[in-house]
Amino acid sequence: MTPALKGHLAMLCFSGLVAGSFALGSMAAQHIAPAALNAPRFLLAAVILGSGAMLGRGIPRATWAAPWRYLLLGGAMGLYFVMMFEGLKTAAPVSAAAVFTLTPIMAGIAGYVLLRQITTPRMALALGVGAMGALWVIFRADVSALMAFEVGRGEAIYFFGCAAHAIYTPLVRRLNRGERPVVFSFGTMLGAAFLITAAGWGDIRATDWAGLPAIVWITILYTAVFATAMTFVCLQYASLNLPSAKVMAYTYLTPTWVTLWQAALGHPLPPVVVLMGVGLTVVALVLLLKDESQPQIKPAA
Repeated sequence: MTPALKGHLAMLCFSGLVAGSFALGSMAAQHIAPAALNAPRFLLAAVILGSGAMLGRGIPRATWAAPWRYLLLGGAMGLYFVMMFEGLKTAAPVSAAAVFTLTPIMAGIAGYVLLRQITTPRMALALGVGAMGALWVIFRADVSALMAFEVGRGEAIYFFGCAAHAIYTPLVRRLNRGERPVVFSFGTMLGAAFLITAAGWGDIRATDWAGLPAIVWITILYTAVFATAMTFVCLQYASLNLPSAKVMAYTYLTPTWVTLWQAALGHPLPPVVVLMGVGLTVVALVLLLKDESQPQIKPAA
């Protein structure tokens, strides 16, 4: 299996794990401040990744040669997750997923600005097909619901978080100096935990930790282990082996994964007509798997 195909597999896992954050996050967001939720999840994720790195080949001293990189990357992803949970206070998971599908387009723009990555006609077609499929799933095949979509406060807040997520992808490729994904992710986790704790210290101190409902602790553990530690490794590995637009194109699968999560949590499955959107996202991914050997990056002038 080529590194590019492994990158696609990593992003397939990424999209499924991230979807769980929407399902669980919407239930936990009403009980805890976003910073108070995300500070311990990033700290726990850092402990997990750091332990994994030490048990493996260790953490080379050169990893800390430019620590500002981890503050920049950690700040981008910390901003994304804090604004995600802030947005989920008022935005329905379906609406939030709709905003999330804008990320690949923003990632493509950021990839061109930072790395001069070029979106080919095939990639553009795949992004368009994937977007249509995702929106079809999000709005349950209801064209009138799609046309009546209005951006609320929660969606607007989450949009800026998605912009930070899109910038993160090409930044990984730009700032990585040969560190292994698990080591680089560990540094990023530390940066995110430090910045969120510093910015949200007031919310953290004001939280009644002993009185939190079980769903909050479940969400913290899930987001730390699966939606943070594992997805960061997946995202960083893919970012080092795929163009930014292809990496973020897998966000189009998130609405489909969210639907499966809802079914697992006891919600009914969508009608068959809605599942047509799933087919479109599969078509988009097939298009993305083509022509991996062709160069996609032009050197900066």
